[in-house]
Amino acid sequence: MTNRGLGCSKFTFAVYLANTPNMLEYQDITGVNSLVSGEVNAIGQACGNGWRKVFNVYAKLLYALNPADFDFAQRAPTWQKYRDGYLLQAGSATALLFSPPELDVNTQTIHIICGRTYAKQLLASGELQVNLIWLDDEFAIDKTNRLIVCPYFDYRQLSNIKIERLSVMLSQLVNTIKAL
Repeated sequence: MTNRGLGCSKFTFAVYLANTPNMLEYQDITGVNSLVSGEVNAIGQACGNGWRKVFNVYAKLLYALNPADFDFAQRAPTWQKYRDGYLLQAGSATALLFSPPELDVNTQTIHIICGRTYAKQLLASGELQVNLIWLDDEFAIDKTNRLIVCPYFDYRQLSNIKIERLSVMLSQLVNTIKAL
C-alpha cells in the first residue's frame, strides 16, 4: 500500500480523511504531492467551505501545539500565515492523506484520523489494525502506533476547546515516545 494525498513526502505529521477534494487533479493521486503557495486557497475556492474548514482547522491545530514539542508555530506569526505559506508544502513535514494509515512503530510519525466513523470503517474493513483505547465518544488513542482518532476537522466538530485537548494529547504522545 502507498500513501496517497497532499503534503510533504517526508511527513512526520499525518492527518487522514476519507474524501479527496472534488477537483479532477486530485482524483487519481498515486503518492504524496506537495502543494505550492496559493494551492490551499485554490482548493478552498473550488471545493467550498468544507475544505476551507479542513485547512483552517489543520493550521490552527499545528499552531496550537506546544512549541517545546513541535516547531510548526515557529515558522509563521499566525496560523493563517502558516496555512498559506507552509501547510502541506514541501519541507513542511505535514500531510493530508486519503489512504489508510501505514503504521510503522520504528518511525516518529504522528497519525491523526479525522472522524470516528472513518476510523471505524477502516477497522471494520481490516485496513487498520490497531488497539484503540476510546477516551470518550470522539477521541481514541493507540500510543504504540502514535495514532489518535479525533472529530472531523470542522469548526463545529473540532472546536477550539477540542483543538486544545488534541494539542495536549499530542504533546503527551510525543513525550511518551521520547521517554521510550
